[in-house]
Amino acid sequence: MIQCASSAIHPLFVMALLTYLRDCLVKVRFIETCLLPTPFAVFNMHGFEEVESGQEHVVLTLGDVSDGLPVLARTHSECLTGDALFSMRCDCGYQLEQALQSIATEGRGALLYLRQEGRGIGLLNKIRAYQLQDQGADTVEANEQLGFEADLRDYTICYDMLDHLGIKSLKLMTNNPRKVNALEAGGLNVVERVPIEVGRNPHNDSYLSTKASKLGHWLQTHQDDDISK
Repeated sequence: MIQCASSAIHPLFVMALLTYLRDCLVKVRFIETCLLPTPFAVFNMHGFEEVESGQEHVVLTLGDVSDGLPVLARTHSECLTGDALFSMRCDCGYQLEQALQSIATEGRGALLYLRQEGRGIGLLNKIRAYQLQDQGADTVEANEQLGFEADLRDYTICYDMLDHLGIKSLKLMTNNPRKVNALEAGGLNVVERVPIEVGRNPHNDSYLSTKASKLGHWLQTHQDDDISK
């Protein structure tokens, strides 16, 4: 019978192996944190990068979000036209402003700004989709005519970011049931859904109605906002 000589495994090898295995499971890695003064509050801005694609994302936090208590939060997908160019075709810019104001009022919270433009199809394809909408297609039909699903966003990228920040429990500002389901599937506790219905106007009324009827968003049929007057 041949006996193999046993030898102790070096601790440094074990640590290196565990680090390698951890990195294989991580989809998004933390890069750096800085201060971001805004009209609403001075936030901490945390930069993250997707390991495979190199896509960049940021999380704005205010106050202590790692104390175990539910955190007022929003996952907000990038919308250049709404967030930066004041487009009235959607409600994105209005929601971003409302979310930051709500976090500032609360004195504590987190906003995950995800670089998933156009529900994941990218800026130029969103422009193509807008052109189809100009011709009469709704927001879902336009994506499908371009060969895309109605919503290609991946919310699993939130898991590593929230884990890094020590956030386990959320009061989630959203009208989208898919976000709630995706975060709960990742082990996060969504203790409350906070509706965020703002900015309805004649230019986005049909768009919002389509999100409610075809994508299942929790939206009121009618909404009286000053922006529509």
